[in-house]
Amino acid sequence: MRLKKRIRSHLRTLGFARDGEGGLRPPSQDKDVVRSLHRAQRRQLIVETQDLVKGALPKLNQFFADGREVNVGAIAPRLERVFSGTWQGDLFRLAALTWSVPVSSGYGRRLRFLVWDDSNGKLMGILAIGDPVFNLAVRDSHIGWTGSDRKHRLVNIMDAYVLGAIPPYNMILGGKLVACLLRSREMYEHFRSVYGNTVGVISGESKAARLLAVTTTSSMGRSSLYNRLKLDGTPYFTSLGFTGGWGHFHVPDGLFDEMRAYLKSKKIAEADMHEFGQGPNWRIRAIRAALGSLGFKGDLLKHGVQREAFISLLADNSVSILKSGKGSPKLANLKRINEIAELAKERWLIKRSMSRTEYLGWEKRKVGQLIKTGTMTPSAQALDLVTSA
Repeated sequence: MRLKKRIRSHLRTLGFARDGEGGLRPPSQDKDVVRSLHRAQRRQLIVETQDLVKGALPKLNQFFADGREVNVGAIAPRLERVFSGTWQGDLFRLAALTWSVPVSSGYGRRLRFLVWDDSNGKLMGILAIGDPVFNLAVRDSHIGWTGSDRKHRLVNIMDAYVLGAIPPYNMILGGKLVACLLRSREMYEHFRSVYGNTVGVISGESKAARLLAVTTTSSMGRSSLYNRLKLDGTPYFTSLGFTGGWGHFHVPDGLFDEMRAYLKSKKIAEADMHEFGQGPNWRIRAIRAALGSLGFKGDLLKHGVQREAFISLLADNSVSILKSGKGSPKLANLKRINEIAELAKERWLIKRSMSRTEYLGWEKRKVGQLIKTGTMTPSAQALDLVTSA
């Protein structure tokens, strides 16, 4: 049938081949190849957001920085929470569009932030945390969880689904500073104020959630952003290993909408089972139901593109509490943002700005072109300066 042919054609166009078990084999794990696998998804996103870019960018471009507006030694990051329907929300979306790999919109509990540089009033990055995936074997193994443990205590973990610096801050390793802000006293307090006293929608029980850990995964294989990320002897992220290469990034929204329409035509329930409480990972369940009904053998959601997973522990005893459910968080080593910034500038940003001065040539007028193409100049790409979420 037509949809089945369209799916096969789409996967071939991306360069996927079928393995011996009916799953997919990616063309390679090379970062440029992985970027290319996201192009269809990114092209569609740019089309869908063109009104936002045309309407909001001229007004909000002032908040992006020219390279010469950045005084590296004076950088002073601050988190501002973002709400939908505000100009800050538009600015967040514009900043996310500058990355070569499209970012997720998250689901469930979500906290989004602009990262401002208060030394010049410019935007240096964005980050967002949301509900983590339910099944992540490397995370559960690291903590020592059983299935029951995870069910009762996953509420204390969030996932950083958007995280990075934007030009010109990414050119001076500002992405490392932004990443370290996840493990800050302010982030812990933001979470506590919003979700610390929530009641479970399904269970009706008080969760008394505490932000004990934040996970994240690299967008393209092994990460140079999170590996060995330490300040003052404290690890800010620890590698958990690599994911199994499962997911749905290779199914763009347009193709997913066709799968949903097909499920509806067949009166298959997964077409609309996206309400909270109807099961985790609705998009994956819907895709799998459509592929199964169409007669595909093997699991085409196993795309084979492995990503490195990381965990940031906010309390000294986070693992102990997550494993046992007992104890109070020991937060003595959880620093404030201003303390983190001073350490990060000394370790990374100042040194990079002195050895690599390309950031001084960045002009905010290029933001529109960066959104359109998802790439910087060839020299910047060669230096691996584009930070992805």
